[in-house]
Amino acid sequence: MDGSEIFDRALRRLRRDRAARDFGDHAFLIDHMADELAERLEAVQREFRSALILGCHDGRVGRRFAAPGRSIVSADAGHAFAAMCGGVQCDEDRLPFADASFDLIISVGVLDSVNDLPGALTLIRRILRPDGLFLGAFIGAGSLGWLRSAAMAADMATFGGASPRIHPQIDVRSAGDLLSRAGFALQVADSERLDVGYGDPMRLIGDLRGMAQINMLQARSRSGVGRAWLTALFERFAGDAGPEGRIRETFDLIYLTGWAPDPTQPKPARRGSATASMVDALRVKPA
Repeated sequence: MDGSEIFDRALRRLRRDRAARDFGDHAFLIDHMADELAERLEAVQREFRSALILGCHDGRVGRRFAAPGRSIVSADAGHAFAAMCGGVQCDEDRLPFADASFDLIISVGVLDSVNDLPGALTLIRRILRPDGLFLGAFIGAGSLGWLRSAAMAADMATFGGASPRIHPQIDVRSAGDLLSRAGFALQVADSERLDVGYGDPMRLIGDLRGMAQINMLQARSRSGVGRAWLTALFERFAGDAGPEGRIRETFDLIYLTGWAPDPTQPKPARRGSATASMVDALRVKPA
């Protein structure tokens, strides 16, 4: 275990293995992001014969992108998820694939917890064939604002100080910069905000656990929160809930599009432009 890394790799694998059994009960965000990426892929006027799914989960992502004549390789950081897909167990910043292996790479809901995101994006670009397409989606900065605030308040009330519980999140501008640094062409990063209602804070925490998004920080507290902490959390929930007895939690989803460079690609509209338009990035003609 590398103490300089943000995330505990072994714990990340364990979280994903534990989530595998009942993943379908908590997969709404993964389904939403996969559907959005699938719509974008459908707008691309070309065929992709070989695809890699990074973060295959229980197989639903691969099924969403299945197409006649397309071979799919699945990979996941969790042993159980990888086994469910008949895929490869690996971290996204330690991919075992040769350069120029795929013409399409899809990643859903995992890049937000990679220790070396710049390195992962560079590897993704390298294992794409020239003019290959990368589509990614993950939970970004601005997400889980209520839980972050409520957990900090419960920490202060119970322990007299805050403990790291929700991992750092990347914003859309930084995500676009990382695509550029990784060497992608026609890169675009954009975002979408979803508000989800919860009538019980434990249901929110349960969804995060069920999606393998619960605390996996190296710097996390190793002790349990205890009854007093949970009482403080429920008191905060009662104070924040609306007339219907629910709070609204926010998920800001970031979407990435990038192409492996190829001489045949169109050039950016202006010199020094960091990103392309969505129409350019998806290589489609505007309606």
